[in-house]
Amino acid sequence: MRNIKLTITYDGRRYLGWQRLGDSEKTIQGKIESVLSQMTGEKIEIIGSGRTDTGTHAKGQVANFKTNTVLSRLEIRDFLNRYLPRDIVITKVEEVPERFHARYNATGKKYSYYVWNGEVPTVFERHRSFDYRHSLDLEKMNQACQKLTGKHDFIGFSALKKSKKSTVRTIEEISVERVGDMLHFTFVGDGFLHKMVRILTGTLLEIGTGAMPIEKIEEIFEQKIRASAGETLPAHGLFLDEVYY
Repeated sequence: MRNIKLTITYDGRRYLGWQRLGDSEKTIQGKIESVLSQMTGEKIEIIGSGRTDTGTHAKGQVANFKTNTVLSRLEIRDFLNRYLPRDIVITKVEEVPERFHARYNATGKKYSYYVWNGEVPTVFERHRSFDYRHSLDLEKMNQACQKLTGKHDFIGFSALKKSKKSTVRTIEEISVERVGDMLHFTFVGDGFLHKMVRILTGTLLEIGTGAMPIEKIEEIFEQKIRASAGETLPAHGLFLDEVYY
């Protein structure tokens, strides 16, 4: 039995997120499993590094699956890219040790969130960024980024109501830079809670406009109350860039 690792890019606009649901035609996992089962003649189940929400994109999602197929890695990649929709592309196929697990072996992830901050809307980037036409203080936002890095309980910056598992995460990097009218937020850490990146970005925007003081961050960490943080931004500005192993 072979263990195959896939690196996947996708435009999430048409899909109900990564995880297979009853209607597998509307999820990334369901689409890939369908083509793999057709290719191998086996019932294939793939394991993703984690879920992405409805509308979220990926440049470097990772998954693995077990198979008895004798097809080469190149043949597997080409078959998938021939029969998958054009908004899902397999960029890399690797053979990995039997014990490799895309989710359990992941040591960290990198996400990007894009915000269009021009005076007028964008036509070509509207499906890949959040339109936010307010004046922003980037220096203050980057100061807030520093307060958000490190090891903290991030439940106040997540959509989780309660969790039996730990909600403590270590965030190595949060930064924001402007390229023309586009703001690029970068998040690197050992893990992220449900909607955490979108809430953190919404919080940073409120700090950038002056609607929220930087000192509020420490209060949210202490109180662990979701309502105290910024709004949850739309999923279409979010990208899973890379999974670390």
